[in-house]
Amino acid sequence: MATSKTCTHLDQIKTAEARTPDGCEECLKVGDVWVALSQCLTCGHIGCCYDSKGKHAWSHYEETGHPIIQAYKRPGKDWRWCYPDDMYV
Repeated sequence: MATSKTCTHLDQIKTAEARTPDGCEECLKVGDVWVALSQCLTCGHIGCCYDSKGKHAWSHYEETGHPIIQAYKRPGKDWRWCYPDDMYV
């Protein structure tokens, strides 16, 4: 029987307010645009998605190790993603 994979980082989800509720923290600083946004569930960082020029959500994970993001201000999109476990949670 195959064992299903489970996320081992759920304990790192915190109640964090969005640090920059108007958009990607880094893109706002330099005047760039983004495709979609994600919120870090550890610290509240708002970063642009992997399809955006800056890929700031991914960069934030690489810099901090904060593992789980969720869709931010995306009506109809209700997902959470764990980078190190490479899965939706």
